[in-house]
Amino acid sequence: MKNDKELSPELYKVARQKGTEMPFTGKYVNNHDKGMYKCAICGTQLFGSDAKFDSGTGWPSFTDPVNLEKVELREDNDHGMHRTEVVCKTCGAHLGHVFDDGPMDAKTGQPQKRFCINSVCLEFDKGNK
Repeated sequence: MKNDKELSPELYKVARQKGTEMPFTGKYVNNHDKGMYKCAICGTQLFGSDAKFDSGTGWPSFTDPVNLEKVELREDNDHGMHRTEVVCKTCGAHLGHVFDDGPMDAKTGQPQKRFCINSVCLEFDKGNK
């Protein structure tokens, strides 16, 4: 696990101060490789590439985490908006937000979740699928 002094200024701003990277600038927005997305601070496995989809929002988007026990969902009313924050349960890093407007589930016909995650908070491991 990295300590806060080891974090880049951008990662510190997003993960520790609840910032947001600019849309369409993150290193994983257009990544289509197979593998595992892990927390950039502690290495916890968070999202598999099989759950990633192109939401058109400018941030990597996922329908589900690998394990719901690895993330914490918190109410977020900052900036006059009502949202649900996604936090790494292991190290407390702010990762992004989750919304109810993901792709339609073929089985239920209902929209899935859209976990909208900042690329800077992720590391990608091709070897771990």
